[in-house]
Amino acid sequence: MTYEAFLALLGFAMATTFTPGPNNMMLIASGVNFGFRRTIPHMLGICLGVVSLVLLTGLGVAGLFRLWPPALNVLKGLSVAYMLWLAWKIAMSSAPGERGTGAKPMTLIQAAAFQWVNPKAWAMALGGVAAYVPHPDAGSLALAAIAFALVSIPSTSTWAAAGQGLQRWLSHPSRLRIFNWTMAVLLVLSLWPVITMKLAQ
Repeated sequence: MTYEAFLALLGFAMATTFTPGPNNMMLIASGVNFGFRRTIPHMLGICLGVVSLVLLTGLGVAGLFRLWPPALNVLKGLSVAYMLWLAWKIAMSSAPGERGTGAKPMTLIQAAAFQWVNPKAWAMALGGVAAYVPHPDAGSLALAAIAFALVSIPSTSTWAAAGQGLQRWLSHPSRLRIFNWTMAVLLVLSLWPVITMKLAQ
């Protein structure tokens, strides 16, 4: 991968990771409900999951969907089911410290695994590799993974910090309830890419 291609991939990664999507909706909700520090494992899990997707996409995992097209429908079904469940969990979240809620921030492993049913993460990995690493080798794939990792850290931090910044204003239960329902609705709306997702030929 050339220096110019790496910079272009950094720009692509920045544009796709900073813009609203399932990860960022959940990060801002986690920042509000649990604070920045408790959201760090969630942030690191996103980075790990996206990097693993980029690497495996470069190694040819997308070819499995072309060989067996129903696999893409299975992915879509899993994405819809899991994201609807997450939306419900966000909507039902209560203020930190309230008894009986059982609410916990997403763990590193959970956040990493979520990327495998996250349509935006798949689009990022497939699009990034296809456009900037058309003939992947070990070095190019490593650079692609580094590009996404470098951008994921400030992106996830920004969204989680934004959520924590809203904590004081959302300390009123009714405001927090409205916020959580709004985040849940936005997460459901972000399912649209799942319905229209197709693999590049």
